[in-house]
Amino acid sequence: MERLLYATQENAKNLFEANIPSRNLYSLEREGSTLILHISAELDHHLADQVSRTVDIQIENGTLKTLIFDFTGMTFMDSSGIGMVMGRYRKMNFLGGMTYVTGIGEGVDRIFSMSGLYRVIPRLDAGKREEK
Repeated sequence: MERLLYATQENAKNLFEANIPSRNLYSLEREGSTLILHISAELDHHLADQVSRTVDIQIENGTLKTLIFDFTGMTFMDSSGIGMVMGRYRKMNFLGGMTYVTGIGEGVDRIFSMSGLYRVIPRLDAGKREEK
């Protein structure tokens, strides 16, 4: 497993000129042809734009087969977060890859259900990485 990026407020400002609360925001892990995006902050328009650009670089590299969004610890997602997830799903789908979500809390689960995201992006059991 290779850790690709761990974003905090300090380097987020340098990289993306973002004004985001000081705590760990997200990290990327690479396991072979699988990219796991861990987001443990509120996914609003500031973070969604930053994450989109970072993940797009990995997708456009052309070696990914699977993208997993791990939302463990995330409590809030606005419409830009939904757009970020759908945009990465579309890119992966276009390239023949798969996209999954895991670590969904109650509040985010409600957003996924109401928005219909579960109809296109399967949810994985966090412990087993199997489709629910």
